[in-house]
Amino acid sequence: MKASGHARWFERLLSELQFELGIGDAAEIRTQRVRKQKTDRQDAQLILKLLLEDRFRQIWVTSWENRDLRQLLWHRHRMVQARTRIMNQLQVVALNEGPRCKKRLWREAGRKQLESFRLAPWASRRRRDLLELLDRLAPTIAELTQAIEQEVEKCPEAKRLMTHPGVGPLTALAFVLIIEKAERFECSKQIACYLGLVPVEESSGDRRRLGHITKQGNSRLRFLLVEGAQVTVRSIPEWRSKYFHLAMRRGRKIAKIAMARRLAVAHLLCALSGRTGVARTLPVATDKLSGWRINFSFEPSIIRPFPIEMLCRTVHFGNTEGPRQDWPHRASRLRIGPFSRNIILKFVTEKGDAF
Repeated sequence: MKASGHARWFERLLSELQFELGIGDAAEIRTQRVRKQKTDRQDAQLILKLLLEDRFRQIWVTSWENRDLRQLLWHRHRMVQARTRIMNQLQVVALNEGPRCKKRLWREAGRKQLESFRLAPWASRRRRDLLELLDRLAPTIAELTQAIEQEVEKCPEAKRLMTHPGVGPLTALAFVLIIEKAERFECSKQIACYLGLVPVEESSGDRRRLGHITKQGNSRLRFLLVEGAQVTVRSIPEWRSKYFHLAMRRGRKIAKIAMARRLAVAHLLCALSGRTGVARTLPVATDKLSGWRINFSFEPSIIRPFPIEMLCRTVHFGNTEGPRQDWPHRASRLRIGPFSRNIILKFVTEKGDAF
């Protein structure tokens, strides 16, 4: 049969009757159809023809235990979204009364201030109901979070993925459940396509056009990878350097997607190699000719091309054999386009004390 929704009861029925079920990709089967008419009878005849010619390629189907654990993740995700919507509505109630509390609204003093506002009868009813729903969701989310942490303790693959900075129990368990067997992917491009992190391409001849990402994969895992990549960018200097490089050339949105794809590939390598996911940081750059050692610390607010003294907050410039000396950056009107660590390294090495 073709892959379709609302067919789990049929899969369960065939499993109980001990029938072997093969599920094929609906989009790929559609490409084998020549006629423009589509009926259930024609679909059955086409699938039979593909089976007889040994051209029916089955897709990966997860186990029932895997699907049940996915329900735990999605249920918590929906509960967190519901809590966020309720909190946003209560923030609007507070803003309409004047104070801007932001996160302080959820502390004990902010909660008392929110309850002390004098509102109209129905507005007061709305506030009371929202607060009751918020209090009811908090223990439910805490219980689901604890259940996820317990499942992670039983899964060594998820525990190994959590060694990577920016990856928590939720992201690690979701990656393991959705990818399941990393051996299915022959290269990093395949996992990027599987998660919908590659651009849509419409090329012809010498013209090549790339659009937005395909978004064909699991949307929740893609969301978790983007969130985890932003934390990783703040934790690892090498990732932060790459992120700022892409952000200045292509914008922040594309840079976040690129970092999410890089995080997914790092997870795949961890799953295949069995090693921990602690990412390698950039070493101190050393010029082979002069023997000078240079270490850069970048500003976290780089978006556009800036003068080089704004790109380099501090530059440690000293001989590798002797004690390291702090070399303060001086004013310079040199403006560079796309940020490149090699360009800055070459410029500082050539200029030396004259900079």
